[in-house]
Amino acid sequence: MSKELVLIDGNSILYRSFFALPLLSNDQGVHTNAVFGFTRMLLKVLEDHDPSHILVAFDAGKTTFRHETYKEYKGGRQKTPPELSEQFPIVREILDAFGVKYYELDQYEADDIIGTVVKEADQNKQSTTVYSGDKDLLQLASDHTTVSLTRKGITEIDHFTTTTIEEKMGITKEQIIDLKALMGDKSDNIPGVSGVGEKTAIKLLKQFNSLENIYENIDDVSGKKLKENLMNNKDEAFMSRELVTINQNSPIELTLNDLLYEGYQSRELVTAFKSYGFQSLMGQVKGEEFKEDYEEIDYEVLDYFDSSIVDDNGNMLFVEMLDDNYHEADMIGFSLVNNKGHYFLPTGLINDDSFKQWLRDQSSSKIVFNKKQLQVAMKWRGIQIEGIEFDLQLAAYIVNPQSHDGDMTSIAHSYGLTEVSYDEEIYGKGAKRQIPNEETYQEHIVRKGLVGLKLYPLLMGELKTNEQQALYYDLEMPLSSVLADMEYTGVKLDLGRLNEMNKDLGERLNDIEAHIHQLAGEEFNINSPKQLGKVLFEDLELPVIKKTKTGYSTSADVLEKLQHEHEIVEEILNYRQLAKLQSTYLEGLLKVVHHDTDKIHTRFNQVLTQTGRLSSIEPNLQNIPIRLEEGRRIRQAFVPSESDSVILAADYSQIELRVLAHIAQDEKLVEAFNNGKDIHSQTAMDVFNVKEDEITDLMRRQAKAVNFGIVYGISDYGLSQSLGITRKEAEQFINKYLESYPGVKSYMDDIVTQAKRDGFIETIMKRRRYLPDINSRNFNRRSFAERTAMNSPIQGSAADIIKQAMLDVVEQLKNQDIEATMLLQVHDELIFEVKKQDAQKLQILIKEAMEQTIDLQVPLVVDSSYGDTWYDAK
Repeated sequence: MSKELVLIDGNSILYRSFFALPLLSNDQGVHTNAVFGFTRMLLKVLEDHDPSHILVAFDAGKTTFRHETYKEYKGGRQKTPPELSEQFPIVREILDAFGVKYYELDQYEADDIIGTVVKEADQNKQSTTVYSGDKDLLQLASDHTTVSLTRKGITEIDHFTTTTIEEKMGITKEQIIDLKALMGDKSDNIPGVSGVGEKTAIKLLKQFNSLENIYENIDDVSGKKLKENLMNNKDEAFMSRELVTINQNSPIELTLNDLLYEGYQSRELVTAFKSYGFQSLMGQVKGEEFKEDYEEIDYEVLDYFDSSIVDDNGNMLFVEMLDDNYHEADMIGFSLVNNKGHYFLPTGLINDDSFKQWLRDQSSSKIVFNKKQLQVAMKWRGIQIEGIEFDLQLAAYIVNPQSHDGDMTSIAHSYGLTEVSYDEEIYGKGAKRQIPNEETYQEHIVRKGLVGLKLYPLLMGELKTNEQQALYYDLEMPLSSVLADMEYTGVKLDLGRLNEMNKDLGERLNDIEAHIHQLAGEEFNINSPKQLGKVLFEDLELPVIKKTKTGYSTSADVLEKLQHEHEIVEEILNYRQLAKLQSTYLEGLLKVVHHDTDKIHTRFNQVLTQTGRLSSIEPNLQNIPIRLEEGRRIRQAFVPSESDSVILAADYSQIELRVLAHIAQDEKLVEAFNNGKDIHSQTAMDVFNVKEDEITDLMRRQAKAVNFGIVYGISDYGLSQSLGITRKEAEQFINKYLESYPGVKSYMDDIVTQAKRDGFIETIMKRRRYLPDINSRNFNRRSFAERTAMNSPIQGSAADIIKQAMLDVVEQLKNQDIEATMLLQVHDELIFEVKKQDAQKLQILIKEAMEQTIDLQVPLVVDSSYGDTWYDAK
């Protein structure tokens, strides 16, 4: 035989996957997390081993032949969660799609099936690997069989041979059964010997070699209590050994020849993946390129644009680009689909005057996918596209921000429109991405237009049903045009200053590195955890906080606990922060400067976060660190594009806490904000029961942490980590806060109750966030969903407010004689470029517009300043 036999303990891997992964479900509400984890592992196993034979074994039922020996075998186990039970039939469907054999046998367990197959394989000297999460299967290791055990869910795997068992556990493979006989197994309700754990059992086996020898030499066992436990539990020990011994002579109706594996057909596998929403696994499917057997479509490839093809009742215009960076990416082509026909438009038509005229025609309605992308791409080509009345991607995001991946195909499939392929099937993925032949990509792009036209009424209907039309048409749609203008305009970078900062920081890092080496008494690679661990814990003999499988842990949380032990620790932490600053931000910014404009043209993602917050990439402006002075100085490189202009920054003060006061209608909070009090000082007074002049800096800092912790759904554990206090103290802080602000407590209780009833929460402007785990039986998942229910209306409403403020400011600027341009949005801050002579007028305009954006029970407060750089504007 060639290659390898792979045997998988189906029940074990499914259980591990279920509890390791979040409770995922597909668009039909069927839970899929265990199957997803199992499938991901199976793909890796197939890639790593390229097996010639494979079998997945399952338990047949609750009752086995072992219950005849011990009725309480596996007694006391919690009932399998229904969210897991419903996934067992699904995994069989997936295995069928893979072409992988699976098997179960009444009265026997998966272990016994695997053990019996291993016996035959060993006799044939067949190389075999067994995958499980159960250590019982280690007894099957042999010269030809490796047992691979999952740990930490299913992401990490330890491989055991007869040699490595001895190296890692200190006992032989033959002693595994006696080890389990002595220590028992709580998960299977196997009693073992009372008071004997793994360490004691290993010690006994090293001394006496076997269970029989232990009892034959019981007088030589040291320790009165241990000897007593062994004598009192002798019957249990031998019974336990019988229970844990895998039956390698099970009456299975299988031979190795039945397990021959000829590989999978990618078509069947992709179909199964689509059915259960496993889009992220598509790229791992290997096989010949193929297209689904879709119903044929007729379309015309246009050589020129004729306005007669346009429909007065709506036209679906779709553009396909080479990659996500639409500032620089080339176009592959367009599709135009309407009730008159289906058309493919080559990219060359961008120069067709009739096509340009239609794109600019405001009276001709256009349905698009990703309005902002299309507007920016056209701006780079000198065209201002008008008449866009609907953005499918934006509507799908508003309706449910977590039900799909955000691309046209996944949205279409979530609505049952499956007549279009995923991009990975057409273009490939990652480094293998390439443009296929003309006919293939033309049809794919036209199909996207077709499903887009079908999606249009469905999404419109959902927006109406959810009462989200105002959120969509009055906020998000006009905002996408504002963001398109901001992206295209870009922000100027002082490249000389940026390079100078990069050089200075490099020199400073060299100095810190030299000082670290001096403190260590030797040169070593600071970025090597292994070398750093040796220096800290062996050479300098600092206390070991945590070990990993590869040695000493030198993670940030470990080093923070050692800061007061030695000067070198503080220096290492400083070095790491500055090194990340240099690589991620200084060098990172230099990489994304546009070669034609010397500006950065970030891409604002309007359809990513579940709270409604904008995010940005290339660069990620939301993450530029400002806690370190070195991080703040990066903003010195952001400058006006004109010498007679300045940068002006305006931001909301404590907007989330003001939204909390409004939503919770807490009298104390509302009164504090309406009277202009410092909210953190007010909270300190209430929580610590002190007068204003008795508040210490520590009290205010702790009060601030509690305030923002409440907004972001922090737990007592999270607050304890933030403040460096015990969980009990943190819990007392939170309880005292909620006693002081009963309106907040009522809000939290009410919003969780509402979420449990409705399955979602809403912001002030009707933005929804669905919470599928809000009624989960799993405590951790349910608790997280409850905290999310509490904080999402606050964060989401704050996000809606600043989006509305952006529209209000832009609208006000149209009516004023002020030369100003909005450049960036970062968290609660808006950044503008303005002529110096107009800066003060802009401050007044912005303050009025932003503070009047929405009418709350408490005032919105805006602070602003301006200067020669973004740094100077703060």
